[in-house]
Amino acid sequence: MQKKSITLGKKVLRLIGVIVGLPVALVLALALAYTLSNKTNGTLMSSGVRREYLLYVPPSYDPATPTPLVITLHGFAQWPANQRDVSRWNPLADEYGFIVVYPSGTGFPKRWGAHGTADSLNPQMEDVTFIADLIDKLESEYNIDPTRIYANGLSNGGGMSYLLACALSERIAAIGTVAGAYLYPLDKCRPTYTVPMIAFHGTDDQIVPYYGGPSGPFDMPFPVIPDWVAQYAAKNGCASTPDDLPAQGEVTGIRYGSCNADTEVLFYTIHGGGHSWPGGGGLPKAIVGHTTQDIDATREMWAFFQQYTRTIWMSTD
Repeated sequence: MQKKSITLGKKVLRLIGVIVGLPVALVLALALAYTLSNKTNGTLMSSGVRREYLLYVPPSYDPATPTPLVITLHGFAQWPANQRDVSRWNPLADEYGFIVVYPSGTGFPKRWGAHGTADSLNPQMEDVTFIADLIDKLESEYNIDPTRIYANGLSNGGGMSYLLACALSERIAAIGTVAGAYLYPLDKCRPTYTVPMIAFHGTDDQIVPYYGGPSGPFDMPFPVIPDWVAQYAAKNGCASTPDDLPAQGEVTGIRYGSCNADTEVLFYTIHGGGHSWPGGGGLPKAIVGHTTQDIDATREMWAFFQQYTRTIWMSTD
């Protein structure tokens, strides 16, 4: 069983190596990291398929107290434990007392059906159903506050977080995205409630280009990221002209305010930043480029999330 797992890990990272031209030694090192850390601690059946997740409950959890839930989604060809190490949500969960879950995508390599259309690996909306089923399961096992459930993710996982805002807005109080691959058309995004968003993207992202269009690894119609964020803010009913946020070293930001039910949209640009999690770790520079430490995306997300509960929302047109 261990030999099979190592072989699978090598296959995953060989594919990544082909995509981005990594040296063989680095590919094998990453394969070993995958093999050693690709562990989950929870399963459920969703749409007739066995799905997995990695759950973290802080020691301070009190069953008598309604507790926020943070759902954080890995990127393409990544896995739950990798997302844990990249995003570093667990220490913040210890600090603030919320529960974190790292769901696992499907297919080979692992991915999310963030485009919302059918293919052989991710039938239409089955991943949305999985997240809804996962929330149901965790609510049955823990005292989850249903008004404080938040989703976030990296790359393909960021795109999936956006899809959840479109298709599961009655349960998701706010979303966060890092280097998001926003492939689900905005004109098809018709949420029941407007969902606030905080987003981060690097100008030197070679995988999901900041200025849109296809990338070297993926021949996808990626949108121009600042334009896409402005359009998302418009769907939230925000003012068309954003306010500047204080610069933090390599990072500048804007806030779209005056939105429906105050569901603001924040967007941080990492100048010279790559396809990585600001303030995070666990991703080799040879793959993702520069990771800034001038801002902590996880801490900024949590500060943003804490402003929102599902009960303050209002319906969109």
